[in-house]
Amino acid sequence: MRRIADLYPGNAKTDQRDAYIIAEAARTMPHTLRTLRRVDENEAELGMLTGFDDDLARQITQTRNRVRGLFTQIHPGLEQIIGPRLDHPAILAVLQAWPVPQALKKAGKARVGAKLKKHGARRWQVWAAEIIEALGTQTVTVTGTNAAATVIPHLTSTLEGLYRQRADVEHHIEALVTKHPLYQVLTSMPGVGVRTAAVTISELAGKEFATAAHLASYAGLTPRTRQSGTSIKSETVSHTGNKRLKRAMFLSAFASLRADPISRNYYEKKRLAGKRHNQAVIALAHRRVAVMFAMLRDGTFYETGPTKVAS
Repeated sequence: MRRIADLYPGNAKTDQRDAYIIAEAARTMPHTLRTLRRVDENEAELGMLTGFDDDLARQITQTRNRVRGLFTQIHPGLEQIIGPRLDHPAILAVLQAWPVPQALKKAGKARVGAKLKKHGARRWQVWAAEIIEALGTQTVTVTGTNAAATVIPHLTSTLEGLYRQRADVEHHIEALVTKHPLYQVLTSMPGVGVRTAAVTISELAGKEFATAAHLASYAGLTPRTRQSGTSIKSETVSHTGNKRLKRAMFLSAFASLRADPISRNYYEKKRLAGKRHNQAVIALAHRRVAVMFAMLRDGTFYETGPTKVAS
């Protein structure tokens, strides 16, 4: 509306002028309007819960990166062992008890292994051996290690809380989304799980689209053409659209490469056509959105047809 307002004379920002411009745009450009319907209670709750789930995921990523960054500064070898396993409660328990290399060395393999075993690590013996072995790769104590001994337990405690919160939110999301009439339709498509179905339902709640192309454009999965006369012409990935829906469709398309031969075959064709990995996955996501549009429109399940080998 701000861009439309620039086409009208004057630069005042008043309620009267805004109301006039909105009404005039609706009268003269009805094709730009989208039909909205009332969102039911479950869809509204899904929107709130999935949004909070995204916030928790970002906080978890930020906190994990902070922990890994600290270990990279004080002991890179230990970071290679601990960093990828920060999602396991046993590793967090070890770091809360012995947060720095000196403390881990003093604890020893037996105590570290017992702590890992107590908190559910199946390969606790292997993990304990790898941690002790990594400690032997560095003999220098880096400046700032004492401060890290204070910071790391707080960060790992925060991670534990975030993991618990996300598990609780996921439980509520699953309870809501499984009751939605479109849940079975969406999850019949390979690569669509509980979170993807919940995000899709919440982001499309109250909206109607005339065609699959409209839905793909709303999701930001349509290519953007840039042309100047006959000398410059290219198509680039669109950076507009609904970011949450676009991310969900991209990750769903990527996950479908293992589970769905049709998706894999389409991806391989795009790769053979010269597209990079991300471009091929986005093209696949665009195609799957068109299929999803038909599924939601007709209330039909995903059908796996005969596949052909890419050539």
